[in-house]
Amino acid sequence: MGEFKPTVNGILLIIVFHHTLAQIAGANSLHYLEPGDSVENTKPGLRIFCHNAKSRYLIHLWRTLTLSLHTDLDTYDLYDGKSPPEVVEKHDLSQRSWRFNWFGTKRSKQMKINPFEDICIGIYTPPANNYHYKMSMTLTSIDIWRLALTVGGIFLFWSAPKLSRNSLFYYITGITLGDAFSVLILIWFVSKLFGRGKTMYLMIASGWTLSTWLANILWENGQIILLQYRDYILWYVLATSLISFIICYRIGPVTNTRTKNIIQWFLQGSGLLMIYFSSYFHEASMAICVVIIVLYNFPIVAFQKGKVYWFAQFIEGSPHLSPNESYDHDVELTRLIEECEYTEDEDEDEDDY
Repeated sequence: MGEFKPTVNGILLIIVFHHTLAQIAGANSLHYLEPGDSVENTKPGLRIFCHNAKSRYLIHLWRTLTLSLHTDLDTYDLYDGKSPPEVVEKHDLSQRSWRFNWFGTKRSKQMKINPFEDICIGIYTPPANNYHYKMSMTLTSIDIWRLALTVGGIFLFWSAPKLSRNSLFYYITGITLGDAFSVLILIWFVSKLFGRGKTMYLMIASGWTLSTWLANILWENGQIILLQYRDYILWYVLATSLISFIICYRIGPVTNTRTKNIIQWFLQGSGLLMIYFSSYFHEASMAICVVIIVLYNFPIVAFQKGKVYWFAQFIEGSPHLSPNESYDHDVELTRLIEECEYTEDEDEDEDDY
């Protein structure tokens, strides 16, 4: 046998691999979770929680796994990956990079994960802060929201031809879009107050960060905002809805056939997307989309094929009536014969009289 001569790149890969395993295995930082498991952490640093992919079956179409982080911490980092080394690599890159967090926005503490793929979630807590937390995993056999998304997608696909030509749907959609665009108009009006000076350019340069921060603040404090300012929000929505209704009434419903077809196709495409993303089992959801498209576009062909098959069976000698139909026919025939006999008897009695 030839002598084994390791290359420099191979040695480096082995060193990096062992270093990564040491980081992962050190201080018991790697945990594989199953539904119902929970792990408490009492040490700082990086902890990795993984779940191995499970087999795909049709009965698991709306299955969902949830990783729940139980903690009051705000200062922690999350990393995701397909394997522990990938999570460690992202963590190391993040530690070497320049990072900032102006507003200390909270991370998600409820993480939906795909039960049919290998997934790892890393949580890093710095030593200077409280680092106690608990991670748990729960299984939802039938996620009601995903089931509703599938049913809603099917309904939207089949109802698209009627909805695209329905006046009520036109006004509801117009009012909803008007309320949404009114928020953009409000942002544009506020931007005019800042003018075109340095402040405006600073807002544009940091627009993504400010937008993300504002979206997180609104999402996390939505209920508080609705409760404290419900009167203002109600009047604002009513005013924008009334303006949107007046504009839709002035323009009138869509009358052009091609425009209606475009609206129909858009609704049907949205319905198919809802069905596809309603399940982590994408092969099954894609199959549902294909079946719906075939049934929608070729219902007459399927009926005709069934009809041709039933004439072919009749010609070959098979009865053209089902057993139930034959039974009903015999019962009806017997009833008619008895009525005829009863009528004849009555006529004979009247003649004798």
